[in-house]
Amino acid sequence: MAIQWFPGHMYSTQKAITERVKDIDVVIELLDARLPGSSANPMLAELTAGRPSVKVLNKQDLADPAQTARWLAHYNALPATRAIGLDASQTTPAQQLVKACHELSPNRGGMAKPMRVLICGIPNVGKSTLINTLTGGRKAKTGDEAGITKLEQRIVLADDFYLWDTPGMLWPRIIVPKSGYNLAASGAVGRNAFDEEEVALELLDYLKVHYAAGVATRFKLVELDTETMAGMKDEDLLDTIGRKRGALLGKGKVNLQKTAEIVMHEFRAGNLGRITLETPEEFAQWLAAGQRADAERAAKKAARSKKGKAKPASDSMPGAVPEDAPADDPQD
Repeated sequence: MAIQWFPGHMYSTQKAITERVKDIDVVIELLDARLPGSSANPMLAELTAGRPSVKVLNKQDLADPAQTARWLAHYNALPATRAIGLDASQTTPAQQLVKACHELSPNRGGMAKPMRVLICGIPNVGKSTLINTLTGGRKAKTGDEAGITKLEQRIVLADDFYLWDTPGMLWPRIIVPKSGYNLAASGAVGRNAFDEEEVALELLDYLKVHYAAGVATRFKLVELDTETMAGMKDEDLLDTIGRKRGALLGKGKVNLQKTAEIVMHEFRAGNLGRITLETPEEFAQWLAAGQRADAERAAKKAARSKKGKAKPASDSMPGAVPEDAPADDPQD
């Protein structure tokens, strides 16, 4: 199942960013440190093309530190880009962000040329929590639910540092299936846009290979060693977890819906350990495959459209011009 979620207010955000970016010096994009590739918005990259960028790997306290280091190196290698890791609850993140912005736009600063920064990110990435920490108050609503912030707001961090906050935004069509599952598992996608059981199975498919110890410890799967778990079918592992947690229906049947919700909750809360769901190399492979599939889809659509236009009018309407009509027939 392809996971897509682009509610109406995100169209408004897209328009707002398009207008705002004309007067912006630096763009701060918050990424989820557990899925730094999947949480990077390709539409945002298009809208802010040419602007220096600070990539903030947020929620790094929930992510695998070794993988976070690899992702920071990946983004820091990009032109006009700085990458830093943060936990949005840190008490003094402003210093790092301000420093990164001034490094990228050294000619901005002071009352005559104040720094103008746009902060963006996918839903539920912790942006509102970070802004509240930056301002020392509750400027933005927070909550464990995608899509809470709905309006753009201007925040003054200093007399010469202006920050524009935008609502969380995904993109109209996610062409990397694995990214859709990872976004859903992280809580970036509205609940009505995906099937919990399917997402939990995809999540377990990755965890059982890369983070089996954390899964076994949390769900008390003492009978499963790492090799055995890695070789299990995802459905069997979900069933086993459900039985351990007592998520049962009548006659000993497992409530897979409830078990799926348990698995995703434990992941989001960090109870399975510090986990990252993708490496730079894995995401590059997924993206390349998604782009190829998207190109093939577009080519097929174009071929169908061309075929439809070339279809003789005599096939569709009475009294139409025959196939051997002159080349200057007005139907062409």
